[in-house]
Amino acid sequence: MKRVFLFLVVSFFVACSKEAKPLPYLGNHTEKVTAAGERKEVYYQIPSFSLLNQDSLVVSNQTLAGKIYITDFIFLQCPTICPKMNLEMKRVYDAYQTQEDVLFVSHTIDPKNDSIPVLKAYSESIGVQAPKWQFLHGDEQVIHQLAQSYFMQAYQENNAPGGYAHSGGFLLIDGNQHIRGVYDGTNTADVDRLIQDISQLLQEKK
Repeated sequence: MKRVFLFLVVSFFVACSKEAKPLPYLGNHTEKVTAAGERKEVYYQIPSFSLLNQDSLVVSNQTLAGKIYITDFIFLQCPTICPKMNLEMKRVYDAYQTQEDVLFVSHTIDPKNDSIPVLKAYSESIGVQAPKWQFLHGDEQVIHQLAQSYFMQAYQENNAPGGYAHSGGFLLIDGNQHIRGVYDGTNTADVDRLIQDISQLLQEKK
């Protein structure tokens, strides 16, 4: 009997030690004063945007409201990190392909070459489709500014391979459009962590 009790105690503490910490809220938060005079932290949210996807349909904040989504900034002629990023994103996509509350959003930072038909052809070539995985197209400067709102970098750089410099991060966004995680999209181990964090965020959403 004592052995059974000891086993249960040990199991309890192991379970507690494995309990995941809540995912952080990332970004530049603000503070507001409530009507009762209390100070309340306001978590950073992705600002409003409106772009077209590979099906020429408008995608905006409202389109993604209530959904968890993973996002990045890429261009299809990128000779360096983008092929690896796309492979890793597809791996995450495959893990959550049947989960309706998880979406994927990739922004092209080179809309001149990555036209909507080009994005459509690419999405078909890797076996994905909107709205599960949206490839977004719009004015180049608008997209580059949007990257900054995600705390990512994207800009023209003549000396960079392919003519653009950009961040290789994946961002995990919750249903209220708060940034809950940043991951190296070229690092398999870090993307494994993203896959786990999505599961945790889904539990939080319940």
